[in-house]
Amino acid sequence: MASMFFGNAIWQLVKQADVVSKIVLFILLFMSIICWAIFFYKLILFRIKRKQIIKVINEIGEVRNFSELVAVVKANKGTLPGYFLAKNIAFLQSVAQFDPITTKADISTRQLELFQQNLDQSVEDIVYHEQAYLTVLSTSAAAAPLLGLFGTVWGLVHAFVRISEKHSADIATVAPGIAEALITTLAGLAVAVPALIIWNYCSSQVRKIDHLVTLLADKFVIKVQQVVLD
Repeated sequence: MASMFFGNAIWQLVKQADVVSKIVLFILLFMSIICWAIFFYKLILFRIKRKQIIKVINEIGEVRNFSELVAVVKANKGTLPGYFLAKNIAFLQSVAQFDPITTKADISTRQLELFQQNLDQSVEDIVYHEQAYLTVLSTSAAAAPLLGLFGTVWGLVHAFVRISEKHSADIATVAPGIAEALITTLAGLAVAVPALIIWNYCSSQVRKIDHLVTLLADKFVIKVQQVVLD
């Protein structure tokens, strides 16, 4: 009953707010929806990609020749690790001269350095891609309290104007106006706190993806040296 009364009271304050306060509340609501949508979207993708990378790392460890390495890439086509491996195998084939019978490659030290640089660039590209939308979360976490504060200041100005119009400063006149003003601060914090938590969570997941992709790259280099360059 108390929660229902509290909810109704807040709704009444929102209804009584002026246009500017309602716009601020609408913006904060929109930011909250976007942040939660990003969270659930990233939550699903991170989980899928971690499983895919770990699976491919295990499969690469069992590869014995170049044909099996290519088979792993084809089997994981359309996945993050499959794209990573396909891109770097294509680059390796473009810079190295492969023996069509043994599938061994004749590659110079300079070409090997280029291959390693391309590998490192691929890792950076993946990490950069995984950081997509994180700026929205950090911006929401920083901007939401400021928007709430702006709404509060505007509401207080609006409340004092009412006081001057009614020529009265008793609690019955002041309290509704102040409560109406503070509702935007509450809304700002309700957006900023989850956005900050979601941003920290997503950043930690990006670091995990970075670690796994780097591990995949190291395993890939070792396997290439074993089955292609030796």
